[in-house]
Amino acid sequence: MASDSDSEMKIQEDLELRTRIDRSLRHPVMFLFVSGAGWLAVALILGFIASYKSHDSSFLAGIEFLNYGRVYPAHVNVLVYGWGCQAAFGLIIWLLARLSRSECNSAGIILTAAHLWNFGILVGMLAILGGYGSGKPWMEFPAAIWPVLLLSYLFITVWSFIQVRCSYGGRTYVGQWYLLAAVFWFPWIYLTGHLFVFVFDGHPVMAAGINAWFRYALILLFFAPVALGTAYYLTPKITGRPIYSYSLALFGFWALAVIGPWAGMQKLAGGPLPQFMPYLGATATSLILIPGIAVGVNILMTLRGHKSEVGASPSLRFTIAGIVAFVVLGLVGMGLNTPTGLKMTQFSLASYGFEILAVYGFFSMCAFGGIYFIVPRITRREWLSRRFIRWHFWLTVYGIGTVVVCSIMGGIFQGAAQEAYNSSWHDAATRNYAYNVGTTVAWFFIIFGSLFFLLHLLLMWARLGRRSQHPTLLGNAHHGESPHGPEGDLDEAQTGEACLAQLLPLSDFDSLPRR
Repeated sequence: MASDSDSEMKIQEDLELRTRIDRSLRHPVMFLFVSGAGWLAVALILGFIASYKSHDSSFLAGIEFLNYGRVYPAHVNVLVYGWGCQAAFGLIIWLLARLSRSECNSAGIILTAAHLWNFGILVGMLAILGGYGSGKPWMEFPAAIWPVLLLSYLFITVWSFIQVRCSYGGRTYVGQWYLLAAVFWFPWIYLTGHLFVFVFDGHPVMAAGINAWFRYALILLFFAPVALGTAYYLTPKITGRPIYSYSLALFGFWALAVIGPWAGMQKLAGGPLPQFMPYLGATATSLILIPGIAVGVNILMTLRGHKSEVGASPSLRFTIAGIVAFVVLGLVGMGLNTPTGLKMTQFSLASYGFEILAVYGFFSMCAFGGIYFIVPRITRREWLSRRFIRWHFWLTVYGIGTVVVCSIMGGIFQGAAQEAYNSSWHDAATRNYAYNVGTTVAWFFIIFGSLFFLLHLLLMWARLGRRSQHPTLLGNAHHGESPHGPEGDLDEAQTGEACLAQLLPLSDFDSLPRR
């Protein structure tokens, strides 16, 4: 009896601790998610305009600041820094706080730094649209902006590192590996890229090479670890099972860490660089399939026997879609970075398809899964409409699939026309007309789906979500009790060392929210 009483007391203490953690992070996390979703809407609208102008130059021709040369880089940079980075920051600070079992005592500082980040994005976007962009892909913001963003980042994330350093128990979990790696890698990538491109007086060719490396390093060493850390947290949390293989998780992590820093230079294949550098970058990009398969097998095997949870849980559905996109990203990277493939895609829209697949198809889908899991816990409300979530999921999946296929296929035909030296450049520029039209239509559907997501998120921020004893599921059946009630301490499930059933009575598993 004493043992049962101690177990119940421990569960109650853990529940109270999680509640305090969620309350301490409510305002900064919700601000990052909502402002990120707002910038996502802006980025998608700019992407639609850029795509439309790629096949109809008369569209909005009288508005100078919306010409293709300005609206396209504004679209990409707002998508990466306005949406992607802020969603990643929100995931990092909440997940690391939960995994380290530490309340946040610096919410005001994080919130202030997040406002500064958004101010930098706003000024940078207006500068690009005003014709003051740098012309460096993913670095188009004026040179005065990047120190502001870097300073904001340090104040947003340094507290998460302190929490982990002072965490209870001293153990680390699979999700923490990826999240902490992303926290350390981002300033290295961001500072190195901008110093060698904008500050140091180096050779222009090497500056272009560093710029290409920066884009791929940001994808593979920041967005990918955050997405995978989120997936490794959500999967055992929702299913109540430990990760399938601790060794496979370790292998996937180090494979990404070793391969990721070498990618990117393939964009300068044939340029005045040592020949090993572009082909080393191409090889590294192709080898991303290795950690992709490792993570995919680990996550899917963890979900084995939980088909009903995958079908009903919004978080799992988005997360699985993101993991599948990661595996597809590895396959696409292998196909586009062969010596023959580089000739066809190096100067075409195919690279745009690869980047959208990485940022939106892979990272964003995992981020959506995390947001659908986190927001009810920090707002103490449930999502209003399962229909909104379904529409968001299917419109996003079909839209992103269409954008990626049309961009890559159109880019291949465009590259083939460029290689036909006896044909005019006009033929190369117009060869992918139908694919550009398809991309434009797809962006429209993605915008439509994202509006449901933004509206849903704004209602939750205003605390207008429903007060319910059941989580919002995509199926008709309700499982468990309130998602804010006893959920079991499944954070330990990520260690792969022992099943939680040895620590908690079976009744605690029955009360797990099936999100």
